[in-house]
Amino acid sequence: MTEFASTIMNPSNLIAIAVAVLVFFTVITLGKSMTSGEQLDKRLKAVAQRREELRRQSRQQIVKEQSGGLRHKDDGMARGFVDKFNLRKLLEDPKVAENLAMAGFRGPKPISTFYFFRFLMPFVLGALATFYIFVVNDFGQKMNMKILICVAMFVAGYYAPNIYISNTASKRRQSIVAAFPDALDLLLICVEAGMSIETALHKVSQEIGGTSIPLAEEMSLLVAELSYLPERRQAYEGFSKRTSHPGIKSVCTAMIQAEKYGTPLGTALRVMAKENRELRLSAAEKKAAALPAQLTVPMIVFFLPVLFVVILGPAALKVIDLQSANAKGGEEAAQKEAGKGDI
Repeated sequence: MTEFASTIMNPSNLIAIAVAVLVFFTVITLGKSMTSGEQLDKRLKAVAQRREELRRQSRQQIVKEQSGGLRHKDDGMARGFVDKFNLRKLLEDPKVAENLAMAGFRGPKPISTFYFFRFLMPFVLGALATFYIFVVNDFGQKMNMKILICVAMFVAGYYAPNIYISNTASKRRQSIVAAFPDALDLLLICVEAGMSIETALHKVSQEIGGTSIPLAEEMSLLVAELSYLPERRQAYEGFSKRTSHPGIKSVCTAMIQAEKYGTPLGTALRVMAKENRELRLSAAEKKAAALPAQLTVPMIVFFLPVLFVVILGPAALKVIDLQSANAKGGEEAAQKEAGKGDI
């Protein structure tokens, strides 16, 4: 035992054991580095297989539910009517999908509905105008004027769907723009807290829904596009096109540049949030500055007559009372004179 201990405690033997241990760990490290590529390939292959499996399951679930999926099918009456009369080429509008997306209508069904009503509304309004003018009440107009009114209603029916879509898109844009600075502040807080941009957008879309449902819907759609589109730039560009506002476009451009060049996203969001708050403040100041000019006509029509009644009313009542008193006094004096004459 003492010989074994003395042998181990020999400095030359200790050095040899330490060298052997170091060589052993070096060989293990080199072997792991040489086989790590194969393990990485196996893991990536397993992840890809799992992703395909989940995607297949989600597609099967969407097919079973037949509603609520990302892909919408258009099997309605409007689609059959549009295809039968080839209205897509007859009434072709290259920006119809973009305009409908700005108004919140996505998928093939709103496009078919738009073309259906664009074809139908001129005949409906023209027929109603013709029936009213020639049957119900002609307003004493000449035949040329009656025909002109009917033609004008026919043309108005053609442009009525476009007017409805533009008004809906404008109201939706106003709702989005009003709540977007607050959403940017929430997004900045989430990003600086360590969340990824997808998780932050999903969280903000849930929180901002009480203020603006269209903005929550657009942000949820942006999260889905960031996950499924091949390039994240396409998702940001689609979000800016659907909202069509300079402030939102600048934010999307800043986020694209931040991801492309690796600049801090929190700094870009802080600057964009400040700019959007200033834009909202300037819009409010613009509305406030335009109020005096807009209130001029209502004040003249509604307020001035009331003021005249309030100011001149008591004086007019006093004049009327004085006139009635004078007339009554004159009658009494006349009666007295008549009485004296009788005596």
